[in-house]
Amino acid sequence: MSEKRRTSDAVEILYHLYVKDDPEMQRMLEAERVKSKIARQVYDLRISAGLTHQQLAEKVGTTIEVIDNLEETDYEDHEMGDAVFMLQRIAKAVGKRIEVDFRVVPLSTTGETTGSIATR
Repeated sequence: MSEKRRTSDAVEILYHLYVKDDPEMQRMLEAERVKSKIARQVYDLRISAGLTHQQLAEKVGTTIEVIDNLEETDYEDHEMGDAVFMLQRIAKAVGKRIEVDFRVVPLSTTGETTGSIATR
């Protein structure tokens, strides 16, 4: 008979109490992980390009608030949050998971750049 392992790791305790046996909480946690990765990559891209929120917003054709929300993962009420949930559902339906990755590629002649969302 195996003994229960004891831990004082708060994250592990909270996971076992609130997430482990709850598929909806697992889905929400995974969505937050994806949003966090997107946020970090948007921030890193902006900083490496030497741009402020305002400058990036102007280049993208959006507002400072949108860029700031992306970097803060604060967009659950916007289309992006819905898109992350939908991508998760699609990936799960085909037995995959979502990975977000921006790659530095040469600009095309039309001035477009690419990013990718990969499933594995």
